[in-house]
Amino acid sequence: MTERTNNSASSVIEITQVSRRFGSKLALDNVCMSVPRGGVFGLIGGNGAGKTTLIKHVLGMLQPQSGSVRVFGMDPITQPVGVLGRMGYLSEERDLPNWMRVRELIRYTQAFYPTWDERFAEELREMFELDPNARIRGLSRGQRARSGLLVALAHRPELLVLDEPSSGLDPVVRRDILSAIIRTIAHEGRTVLFSSHLLDEVERVADNVAMIHNGRVVLSDSLESLKDSYRRVTLRFDTPIAEPPELLGRMHTEGTGMEWTYVCNISGRDASQIRGAAISLGAEVVDESSMSLDEIFVATACR
Repeated sequence: MTERTNNSASSVIEITQVSRRFGSKLALDNVCMSVPRGGVFGLIGGNGAGKTTLIKHVLGMLQPQSGSVRVFGMDPITQPVGVLGRMGYLSEERDLPNWMRVRELIRYTQAFYPTWDERFAEELREMFELDPNARIRGLSRGQRARSGLLVALAHRPELLVLDEPSSGLDPVVRRDILSAIIRTIAHEGRTVLFSSHLLDEVERVADNVAMIHNGRVVLSDSLESLKDSYRRVTLRFDTPIAEPPELLGRMHTEGTGMEWTYVCNISGRDASQIRGAAISLGAEVVDESSMSLDEIFVATACR
């Protein structure tokens, strides 16, 4: 596993060897993860990978069966007030009280946070084009998401936790939500933990990324380092071959005959070493390209 080392003093979240079972299902398997202070941390993986279960441990909704979770250096189970008062949260369900109007939701939520910024809340309401007199039950999915994000942001939390915030939303609403996150949180030096199975979205906004698969963190690093560590290389051989030869850092190979494409992990190496290794095999490099975050995840998860 590629893992970035973070000093715990500069980390907002420290998860150490956390495991969790639900009956016979191992939902989290010895998970270690550190979320640095400032910027956007993307937690990615397929549906059922363990993302939501991990976030529930961060929120103090679940207690680790083994290992520990610290948020702002505190245990969210035993010190919930100290943790939750400094955190904003938006879930995929966007569970808001249907009987309230938008203005009532804002006023109700404000009562829980001494740091609530009324002017900022109004700016967000106008930016999201929310009618203060509209009832929550009558809002569209996109309007509900915007309302949930408003009340998660308006007290200017040190940590914003978003669990699949774009699920089921159209591209325009997804864009607006991501823009609001970047403009109002990351640019102020605050921290966002952003869980999503939409890897292209995470790639647009994340500074650091952790990939979770079958309850295990399989990669954790800065997005820049991850993108620099993987290459797709297509080789052409002089004669057809039945099986491709080994290549430096090979993870996956596909092709036939004279032309084969390799997915390689070149972490800690220079890309020129791949070309040199290909030449030593008697092959010509006909194409070399970087990989998207989605492609890196598929290559890693399917090993």
